[in-house]
Amino acid sequence: MGQLVDDFNGYREKMNDRIMETANVNIKRFFALDTTSYAEGALDVKTKEMLGLVSSMVLRCDDCIKYHLGKCHEAGVNSAEMNEIFMIANLVGGSIVIPHYRRAVEYWDELNGYQA
Repeated sequence: MGQLVDDFNGYREKMNDRIMETANVNIKRFFALDTTSYAEGALDVKTKEMLGLVSSMVLRCDDCIKYHLGKCHEAGVNSAEMNEIFMIANLVGGSIVIPHYRRAVEYWDELNGYQA
């Protein structure tokens, strides 16, 4: 992967490990709930990750956007599907989402090895 992806994943893993060193039972349960909610169920993982990405874009959480972009990539979302995800996120979230959209495209491009 590229530097942007490597930096994000490295920092996320390092800090999640640090959090778990001192986390109380409620934080651990919350992290577990987040993990299990995105597991295969009535909806497949790919659909859940696409929903998570739209929600993250509308809520304007760049860390969450990067996380779900990575998971969407792992789940086999293609660029045509991603463009529709971006369209829905911008439609629901409005123009305030556009700066996050820019960063999401940059991150998606890096995940896919695209060089501008």
